[in-house]
Formats: sequence, C-alpha cells, structure tokens
Amino acid sequence: MEKRKIEIEYELAQFDDFCSIGKQLIEEARRATERSYAPYSHFCVGAAIRLDNGEIVTGANQENAAYPSGTCAERSACFYAGAQYPGVKFDAIAIAARGTDGQFTPEPVAPCGACRQSLLEYEKLAGRSVKVILVGRDYCYVFPSVASLLPLCFADF
Repeated sequence: MEKRKIEIEYELAQFDDFCSIGKQLIEEARRATERSYAPYSHFCVGAAIRLDNGEIVTGANQENAAYPSGTCAERSACFYAGAQYPGVKFDAIAIAARGTDGQFTPEPVAPCGACRQSLLEYEKLAGRSVKVILVGRDYCYVFPSVASLLPLCFADF
C-alpha cells in the first residue's frame, strides 16, 4: 500500500484585502445570517452568490422540527439562483456564520458535504472555477474553486 497526501491551496485574507465587489459579497453573506431560521441549533449561516450578470443572490439556513427537512444557507442560495436566473453562471460565493452566542464565528466556517456537492454542480455548469470565500470574524479563507473544497469529488455527471 502506498501512502499519499491531498493538499489544498487557499489564501488567508483580511476584509480590506478584497476589492469593493468582494467586500460587497462578504457583507451580503453576513447580512443573510440575520434571515436565518435556527431555533434549534441557534447557529445562523448566510451565503451570498455573485452571478456573472452582476446579481447577488443570498440564502440563509432554515431549520425545521422535522429534521432533516430544513436546508443550509449555501443550498438555499444556489437553488434560488438556479430557479430565478436559469443559465446564468456563478462567479463566487461567500459564506458567513454566527455562533450560538450570536456573534460572527472567529474562524471561517466551511459548507457541509451536501452543499459542497450541490455547489460543485453549479461550478460544472459554469464551465469555470467558482471562487469560495469563507468568512470569519477577523479573516477569510479564499479558495480558487468549489472543487478545491471537495477533493476526489464526484464530477462525472
């Protein structure tokens, strides 16, 4: 058996490192956390997707007592974008979260596996990389693509 290693390259950035478009996407993701419905976990997540037509679509996690009937912020945003702007390609997504204390999480929070796979499909439809910005209170992780968050991804569809 041969041992191998998977490495993921990403950037560590401060809010001021972003251009005005990037800052706007981050702020929209942060604002979207306020529209979260999380009466059970009290963990509020917001996502903002910039489309290549300039539109920004947001989503927030929506919990339900009939777990797992709720949905994550990332899928909320990407499915809305797909329904409202069919055929318009994704350019970037920013994701922010507030912890159970109501404050933005110090560390950036990554999407779950189901969201990563859902976002990957929109990246494949775009035919190009979709930038991913994971937003923490003090800094962000910037990934060049959704696929970079999902090594050994299922992409043959």
